[in-house]
Amino acid sequence: MEFNTKLLHGSSISKNPNREILPPISQVSAFRYENMEELEKVFQHRSMGYAYSRIGNPTLSAFERRINELEGGVSAVCCSSGMSAVTAALLAVCKTGDEIIAGSGLYGGTIDLFHDLEKLGIHTVFLDGLDSEEVRKAINEKTRVVFGELISNPSLKVLDIPAVSQIAHDAGIPLFVDSTSATPYIARPLSLGADVVIHSASKYINGGGNSIGGVIVDGGKFPWDFEKHTALEEFKRYSKRAFGVRLRTDIWENLGGCMAPVNAFLSYIGLDTLGLRMEKICENADRLAKALNEIEGIKVNYLTLPGHPYHVYVEKELSGYGGGILTFRAGSKEKAFRIINSLKYALIASNIGDLRTLVIHPASTLYIHSNEAEREAAGVYEDTVRVSVGIEDADDLIKDFTAAIENSDTGGYI
Repeated sequence: MEFNTKLLHGSSISKNPNREILPPISQVSAFRYENMEELEKVFQHRSMGYAYSRIGNPTLSAFERRINELEGGVSAVCCSSGMSAVTAALLAVCKTGDEIIAGSGLYGGTIDLFHDLEKLGIHTVFLDGLDSEEVRKAINEKTRVVFGELISNPSLKVLDIPAVSQIAHDAGIPLFVDSTSATPYIARPLSLGADVVIHSASKYINGGGNSIGGVIVDGGKFPWDFEKHTALEEFKRYSKRAFGVRLRTDIWENLGGCMAPVNAFLSYIGLDTLGLRMEKICENADRLAKALNEIEGIKVNYLTLPGHPYHVYVEKELSGYGGGILTFRAGSKEKAFRIINSLKYALIASNIGDLRTLVIHPASTLYIHSNEAEREAAGVYEDTVRVSVGIEDADDLIKDFTAAIENSDTGGYI
């Protein structure tokens, strides 16, 4: 099946108990049993079943099966947010004294998380662009995972998954990839060499801007060395699936970062139109970027523009698409604000991946806790404007942004 057909008719689309075409929302705290023997087996993980929604829920399972099939994994766990997913995934393989290698051009919230992990004794080595040779040099006896964003937000650096995964695997280290900005429609990191894929489901997967969530997909192929990854030692009997089992039955359960059933349902139905939305969003972003690139004094950052340093990966890893995010530099913070405030269709909001075009000044919001070096590594400057392109008509978006930029030169608002 092709992508859109698989979304609607894939093997993960199970028959529901009362012939519903969508999974029911099991908005409950706990599940009743006829006798204690049954419930005991469920708690011991010796029998399939649900006991308490923090550790499992039918609506969550339906969403997990669906995203797992799209990514080609062996198991998936959905979390309360994208940040919860990143946190749980890293804590499943790292403990005090361990190190993470990460790209420097990351989402601001992820950078803040790595600083918090320092307080737990888990150190992060940041590399510019996560180049494979830099990764090779940075790996040492304390390294436990390499982490990067496939398309970094908002710097738009692209991770060379085949090259970096080979370097990491040669050293017995897994590669974890945040593929939020790419989505399974544009790329499937597990097929390129990644070992674990993470999404903020709040973005393109949901698409409607109506719920928060995250998801972790385990490829189930990495040969864990339990003398190196001692955080997984207790689960070594599960061999290559040790990460997924520890994640679900230990870290995820104990941290309590489960997704709410209604949010799982909203993310589930958001997946129905993921392919259609991403095709339109990428087409709009490409057209808007090329139009803005013609305006004097505006420096545009988008992957499909000729000469972009990561342009080669558009065909190599991203199925010919540039994604839904573009940024541009206005010349000053004041002008950036004037442009943003003059837009009629783009909404000033901090999310990405919505049906609607969203715009923000990242330096004064998303990266407010980052230092100058961290901001610049992420492609964030005082005059940077980030645009998450939606599904409006491209001609209207081009006219809106063009008028806002022209008007900003006069110092006023439209």
